[in-house]
Amino acid sequence: MAMGSGTTMKIIGIVLIVSGIGLAIWGYQLSGSIGSQITQAVTGSDTDKVMTFYIASAVSFVVGIYLFTKS
Repeated sequence: MAMGSGTTMKIIGIVLIVSGIGLAIWGYQLSGSIGSQITQAVTGSDTDKVMTFYIASAVSFVVGIYLFTKS
């Protein structure tokens, strides 16, 4: 392995962690929109777009933690 590959993986891990947190915040804000609230009132569940943000944020966060601790 290259000398700086561990540092590179830690940086990528940090970027993924921050991206995961950002996506979670964005999804939370999106869930408060008028359209999403109407969908929640009618169907009782979040919209597909909100769920996509939540799932992407969880995956990004977990992979980021893994890369950060692995290196």
